[in-house]
Amino acid sequence: MLWGVGLAAPRSCVADLSRNRSLSLGWCAGPEEPPPALYGGEIVAFPLAGGGAGGTMAALGSDSWWKKTLYLTGGALLAAAAYLLHELLAIRKEQELDSKDAIILHQFSRPNNGVPSLSPFCLKMETYLRMADLPYQNYFDGKLSPQGKMPWIEYNHKKVSGTEFIIDFLEEKLGVNLNKHLGPHERAVSRAVTKMVEEHFYWTLAYCQWVENLHETQKMVSLFGPFSDLLKWILCHLTKGIVKREMYGHGIGRFSEEEMYTLMEKDMRTLAGLLGDKKYIMGPNVSTVDATVFGHLAQAMWTLPGTRPERLIKGELINLAMYCERIRRKFWPEWHHDDDNTLYESEESSEASKTYSPLQDFSFYSRTETFDEEGNSISQTPDTDYTGHSLFDSDVDMDEYRDHEQCK
Repeated sequence: MLWGVGLAAPRSCVADLSRNRSLSLGWCAGPEEPPPALYGGEIVAFPLAGGGAGGTMAALGSDSWWKKTLYLTGGALLAAAAYLLHELLAIRKEQELDSKDAIILHQFSRPNNGVPSLSPFCLKMETYLRMADLPYQNYFDGKLSPQGKMPWIEYNHKKVSGTEFIIDFLEEKLGVNLNKHLGPHERAVSRAVTKMVEEHFYWTLAYCQWVENLHETQKMVSLFGPFSDLLKWILCHLTKGIVKREMYGHGIGRFSEEEMYTLMEKDMRTLAGLLGDKKYIMGPNVSTVDATVFGHLAQAMWTLPGTRPERLIKGELINLAMYCERIRRKFWPEWHHDDDNTLYESEESSEASKTYSPLQDFSFYSRTETFDEEGNSISQTPDTDYTGHSLFDSDVDMDEYRDHEQCK
């Protein structure tokens, strides 16, 4: 008897990997977690009608022998890919993680282009932890939360998913609050901007990332092992289908490509107008909305080469580019990008920035440890002045800095 092979996931989807010539996958997910590279599921086998080689060959009709051979070979290759996919998606033996008084951040694996994450929400969450100066440990197991979300955290053996609920949880348990300097009106504006970015601007970015610019995004996905290129192609095209289907359900996917880019441009211009010449979205101090905005704008800035959003943010809306650079260099000192714009840095800082440490993986990270490694002294980085202030902070007194350099 012949058997077919397919991928069955716990969220009402089955992808037949051996019998059909095209792949299909049904998925119901929220806006925070369209998995860019990893899915959870099981490989299942099922009997094919006909029961033997004769039935299978007969099902191919009157096609010539080479077409029959091609179909059978393709099925065998897909079956082999299914097996490899199973090996990659099999739940790893979970390491003993002690989340007592420690924040364990579960998120997708680092891409291979130097950007911390291709997911705006994962980048938002990790940036927030750095802004709040909360030590945390990354865990790239690719496993979704019990609610099917990514990212999610564990703290004192409690699991919390959804970036908004995670932030509320940390504020309650640890007493941190990046919005304590905001008044009621400013808090309302901050939430309105957050919802515009996460519920509207996000979808236009997802379209650009996983539909129009899929070929470039596929190069950034980090996946290793035998047939990694084939598996990346399969997973990225599955993601493309998921994104298009969810965008259609959201409503924004019912518009033409040009109309979607018009909506994206309006959102970006709104953010640029709101930012103006301020240091951060809500003023001179960082707030939670900055983690949200940065997590999304960073995708346009560093993961969409040659696309319309990249040209817009690095061209006409240059204040958004400077805003992204300011946050990246202040809260991600180890995040180095090969295409760093030298317009924002001196020759000395440009040369010095060529030496950098890789992004943090499984080790604990604390911004305090990064900037204050020697007791009370502040360790100077290539992007800080002698006082420890970032050269990209709009309130740095550059005249004082130049006088100090001349004295040296």
